[in-house]
Amino acid sequence: MKSKPRTPFLRATVTGLTPGRARPLALALSCVLLTACASVGPDYREPPPVDVGSGWSLPLASESQSADLSQWWSALDDPILDRLMATALAQNLDLRQAAARIDEARALRDRVAGEALPTAAAGASVNRRRQSENGPLPVGSIPGLDATQTIYDAGFDAAWEADLFGARRRALEGASARLQATEAEAQGVRMRVVAEVARTWFTAVGARYELHAQQATLDTLQQTLELVRLRHALGDASAADVDAAYAQWTAVNALIPDIQARQRAAILSLGVLLGAPPERELALLDGPLTPSTLRALPVLPVGERAEMLRRRPDVLAAERRLAASSADIGVATAELFPKLSIGVGGGFQALSTGDWFDASSSRFSILPLISWRLFDGGRVRAEIRAREAAERQAALAYEQAVLTALGDAERALGDYHGGLDTLERRGMALDAARTSYGHAKARYAAGDIALVELLAAQRSLHEAETAAARAHTNAAVQLVALYKALGGGWDVSTTASTATHPLRGAAAPVAFSSR
Repeated sequence: MKSKPRTPFLRATVTGLTPGRARPLALALSCVLLTACASVGPDYREPPPVDVGSGWSLPLASESQSADLSQWWSALDDPILDRLMATALAQNLDLRQAAARIDEARALRDRVAGEALPTAAAGASVNRRRQSENGPLPVGSIPGLDATQTIYDAGFDAAWEADLFGARRRALEGASARLQATEAEAQGVRMRVVAEVARTWFTAVGARYELHAQQATLDTLQQTLELVRLRHALGDASAADVDAAYAQWTAVNALIPDIQARQRAAILSLGVLLGAPPERELALLDGPLTPSTLRALPVLPVGERAEMLRRRPDVLAAERRLAASSADIGVATAELFPKLSIGVGGGFQALSTGDWFDASSSRFSILPLISWRLFDGGRVRAEIRAREAAERQAALAYEQAVLTALGDAERALGDYHGGLDTLERRGMALDAARTSYGHAKARYAAGDIALVELLAAQRSLHEAETAAARAHTNAAVQLVALYKALGGGWDVSTTASTATHPLRGAAAPVAFSSR
């Protein structure tokens, strides 16, 4: 058999183009690629300044001071609360869902980044076919050409679309900003979970102390009722006195089930917050009383308003969504301009396995393609207007987030200020009740008053203890709300990447202004 001439593999052949025509086309394509340096659409700029006022309307401490709010609950020195927090941060299902959303957003960002790279595929096939001898190709009249053929093919195909006007870069900016917004929202979930665990635990502990005080009051009323009944039997008290003492006892006794239900409901809620069955922490119902909510509550160094806003995950997320909306305008604008794509293919094709990978069986092609949408009924420009309107919405949503954060913080400051004031007054009332009870005990020991009067003073003391415990619980819950409103519960320094602008690495602005 006559040997076939050997030719170099992938020799410089452009399908359909002679060397003389290929050079000008290559030069033109190079010039186009060199001019593809700028991205169309607006570059992201800082959002318009939002007036945050001149300072807090009810400062609880110097605005120049600031506290580390990342793990604020540790300052309460409550081992049980520390354990609950650690478990919730590791197992809470809302936090795990937030982590999954971050993974999803990161994967979407990586997919957008991958679209800027070439795609390549390889394949091999064996095609056994028979052509009609009566078809358009006169197989039967061509000497040496069989109607039945087996074609062996192996090769690769690659394609790449040049990002001439920055559509891919803008898309990557938007995807990166959305990832950062998702990360900020996850920190917001963490902040809410921390606050909810603390609030629920303080509610459970407060109910425990309230139950303890009410049971003491009930015991005192029980003694009073028995004494009145004895005096009635001796003729020293009327039946109306017995009925009045019994009415007081039944009124307090009716409060016990509600307090027990509130305590149990709080403990059951803790189990769910820890990512476990509700009954997981029911043993806390029978545990020792914890003094965490009876300690002196702190007066917070709240810092400046702008500092608080930089800690708020909802404000950070709104700013990042605004950046994403700005990038979307560039993606839509790029559709007005030409697109350049280049396809490359090569491989081996033969009619027999012996010649399959011979150099003479090689094939190669390159196909540059320029496309330009000349008329589309105004759809692209309508899309650009829609993206611009979405950016305006995002800017307004950012301003709304700033004002909402300010409102939350101011309300929380006011509530906590009122809670501390109420707690102080309840403390004064408790001190007065203790003093009065001490005098009553001394007078009863001296025989100056009857046992009924001593029990009345004791009952007043228990009622003051109940009111003080309730006021302390309310103030503790309001303290949690204040920590949450100030953006406490997560470490801003560990997520500094959230405040970096995608691709440029510059700090993303969070704009505020003061009067």
